[in-house]
Amino acid sequence: MKESVLDVLIYLFENYMFDDDGYEPDQETLVLELSQAGFDHGMIDQAFDWLENLATLCEQHPEELPATVGGTIRHYTAEECEHLNLEARGLLLSLEQCGVLNTVSREMVVDQLMALGVEQVEIDHIKWVILMVLSNYTGGDGITELTESLVLDGIHACIH
Repeated sequence: MKESVLDVLIYLFENYMFDDDGYEPDQETLVLELSQAGFDHGMIDQAFDWLENLATLCEQHPEELPATVGGTIRHYTAEECEHLNLEARGLLLSLEQCGVLNTVSREMVVDQLMALGVEQVEIDHIKWVILMVLSNYTGGDGITELTESLVLDGIHACIH
């Protein structure tokens, strides 16, 4: 069995997010495929709930709305600090300061990280969630090679 909701989300992201063949399976087909891949039904349901919540957030905050980049200070709640350590919060701040995230997408990322239901969010979790949020929020247009590099390879790989 696979371990977490994030494992299900990564599987879906890697296998379906940027498919150019036009194949879009329905939820029933996806559930069957995920079950066959070894994912627990409870985790599959949680992953679909997570994706539905992300879709709702994207609808509530259309990309056309102005969203500031940098210059804002984000105060994290005690609960958020429990789940997002200093390194995690620093990564989010760095990505916001270099323009990968704006205030709206940052909030979506924080909301979706908290919705993972894990005790301590790891840096790799954050990177995947950022890619998923940006690909949904921008319809995939916000995912450039620079964004992928910043997120997956780290901010230091892009600053020379």
